[in-house]
Amino acid sequence: MQLDLTRYRQPVTSVARTFQPHEVGDEGETYRIAAPVEVAFDIHKDKEKFRLAGRVKTDLELPCSRCLEPFRFPVDAPFDVRFLPASELNAGEEREVAEEDLETSFYTDDQIDLNQLLREQFYLALPMKPLCTEGCRGLCPQCGTNLNSGSCDCAPAWEDPRLAPLKALKRES
Repeated sequence: MQLDLTRYRQPVTSVARTFQPHEVGDEGETYRIAAPVEVAFDIHKDKEKFRLAGRVKTDLELPCSRCLEPFRFPVDAPFDVRFLPASELNAGEEREVAEEDLETSFYTDDQIDLNQLLREQFYLALPMKPLCTEGCRGLCPQCGTNLNSGSCDCAPAWEDPRLAPLKALKRES
């Protein structure tokens, strides 16, 4: 999905769109888009510089880090990104990355790729360790049973061999 910048002549224009999951998603992502993606933003135009400020809402389906079961994660993420023409990108020049550089992207051919912007916002919204619930018990390390839905008869068989001398002392007492 490309945003054609030649269509926007006013200093500020509001845009609201809803995209179906298949229009935004890419194969190979760590998440699956599970609901329509609602995007609302203002386009601030200053000659060839643009600023998109708004928010994106949807539900992502992620695998739980402990039990590996899929669960829905709601996303309601604000964004504020500046877009400059690619001609302003100084590829050969080395310089320190400034704070405002983290909020700056580049566009070519008067087009902004909204898919790229949305995927970036989804990745920024993802938790470091996605959990289906705070109390998720995960999988049994011996048999692989999901401990949230049932229990297993496995007993922890591994003992630390470094503690064997202490265990022998305990038996002697």
